[in-house]
Amino acid sequence: MSVQSMPILMTEVARTEVKRLLEEKNQDGLGLRLGVAGGGCSGLTYKLDFTLQEPGDNVLEAEEGFRIFVDPKSLLYLKNMQVDYQGGLNGKGFVFNNPNAQNTCGCGESFSV
Repeated sequence: MSVQSMPILMTEVARTEVKRLLEEKNQDGLGLRLGVAGGGCSGLTYKLDFTLQEPGDNVLEAEEGFRIFVDPKSLLYLKNMQVDYQGGLNGKGFVFNNPNAQNTCGCGESFSV
């Protein structure tokens, strides 16, 4: 699939952390995979992984030069979502702010639409 503009927003802090982790893994073609799977206390849960592109993926370009892979079904749930990163002693890691979610669980890792 062709490279698209970003229908998923990432804060500068999140992009910096993704770029750092990808450089640490040091594998050609590796990108950030964002997705949705059934599960969690609200019905759907976020998936985040570092993988290679798969057939049918939507490929999104981040400003920092890495690619984000999203399967077509997940993109429906993630469109216009913001990904942030909160580090430090009380940090949660990657945080998802999804305008499509009607309900979220207390931990912020699952949602329903």
